[in-house]
Amino acid sequence: MSSPELTVLVIEDEAPIRAFLRAFLQSQNYKLIEATTGGEGIGLAASHNPDVILLDLGLPDIDGLEVIKRVREWTNTPIIIISARGKEQDKINGLDAGADDYLIKPFSVGELAARMRVALRHALNVGSKTDESAFQTGEIRVDLAGRQVWVAEQEVHLTPIEFKLMLVMIKHAGKVVTHRQLLKEVWGQAGSDQSHYLRIYIHQLRHKLEPDPARPTYLRTEPGVGYRLVCLE
Repeated sequence: MSSPELTVLVIEDEAPIRAFLRAFLQSQNYKLIEATTGGEGIGLAASHNPDVILLDLGLPDIDGLEVIKRVREWTNTPIIIISARGKEQDKINGLDAGADDYLIKPFSVGELAARMRVALRHALNVGSKTDESAFQTGEIRVDLAGRQVWVAEQEVHLTPIEFKLMLVMIKHAGKVVTHRQLLKEVWGQAGSDQSHYLRIYIHQLRHKLEPDPARPTYLRTEPGVGYRLVCLE
């Protein structure tokens, strides 16, 4: 996934973290751009059009959430939060603001690399495959136009709500989708406070799609935050 053509913008005010990220990213042949403030990061995002942004929330001038909101006004570039703020509400706020993923400091380079691959793959799919009428992950195959679903070549019937929920998860495949976002996209504003809807329908989907619903392979829970549809080859 990494190549000299891929540019990473790091917005981080802590010099040791920047040095850690610099060593890793350069070893993976990414082109690196660094900013130490939110304002500088927004400017570099606009002028250099990076392929992915790694963003700290605790910046000296403006909060990272404000950076996300401003950047999201004009680009869908993947944004991965790297922050010491580890509370569930911090994750929810970051993802709802428009971030693609969230890593809590300290983190391993392996985990960072995996999250970056998913974010870049998702961006590539959105940019180049928006007209595709099928989606596949592992043994699950979905005919989006025909509204049909197969698991290991066996057709599975989904109710209209189950299929709508699956469509939203496919649209954000590989990303964490918050409870609030799922409720809004599937049930509209009226369902924004009905979190039990999600538990019921995710439970039903798992029983129809997962080889072992108790240990899901595809529809993973992000505790307290939301769900992630895992992309498998």
